[in-house]
Amino acid sequence: MPEALHEQLMRMAGHVRDPQRHAPPPGIEARRLAVYRQLFFGNVESLLAGSFPVIRSSLGPPRWRALVEVFYADYRSQTPLFTELAGEFVAFLEQGASVAHDLPPWLAELAHYEWVEGALLLSDRSAPPHDPEGDLLDGIPLLSPLAWPLAYQWPVSDIGPDYQPHQAPAQPSLLLVRRDADLKVRFSRLAPLAHALLGSLQAQQSTGRQHLERLAEAVAVDSATLLPQGLALLENLRAQGVLLGTRV
Repeated sequence: MPEALHEQLMRMAGHVRDPQRHAPPPGIEARRLAVYRQLFFGNVESLLAGSFPVIRSSLGPPRWRALVEVFYADYRSQTPLFTELAGEFVAFLEQGASVAHDLPPWLAELAHYEWVEGALLLSDRSAPPHDPEGDLLDGIPLLSPLAWPLAYQWPVSDIGPDYQPHQAPAQPSLLLVRRDADLKVRFSRLAPLAHALLGSLQAQQSTGRQHLERLAEAVAVDSATLLPQGLALLENLRAQGVLLGTRV
């Protein structure tokens, strides 16, 4: 590409993203540049609004637009795919954008919570070979790649225009999000034991017995007491499709 053309394109891109900081390239009518700015920003804002409706309604139009403008002008996405734009917005907020721009402290977690549903709907991850009827206690339980245990400091499932807490509760929000065979994404709350077990299954490959023994040690409970309850929990998770069986 000729150097002059490259320079013009870069100047145009900078101006379209942030006209306050970047002068327009010479030789292009201001009216046309305004159309480009409106078109590009409108597409990004529309995609984000569809992915984060709770954040949009909670912040209100002025703060929402200002936030999207900062993201649009300053953040350098790592992918050109529109289907991954929501994930880039989450990364932008997780890097401290909400703190830098005096936005609610729960914003990054709420964004992740809203992003999860779309991410699971679009996921093409497949399970490794497994035995659906395997022994969950002495075999290695396999967590479905479409079942994600989540923990949030803020009550993300309750936050909205009418409830915006200023202080995080003492207990975290422990959730399970999964995509079922009917391609619907479902959220459910988890008890601390269930969340700890799923987190352990996600982190390492061990037998169900080993997972439960480590949990018993962590909570200072005799493993013989926890094993029956833990096995019942494993079987229940398999019945829901959260566990696919055991690895082979």
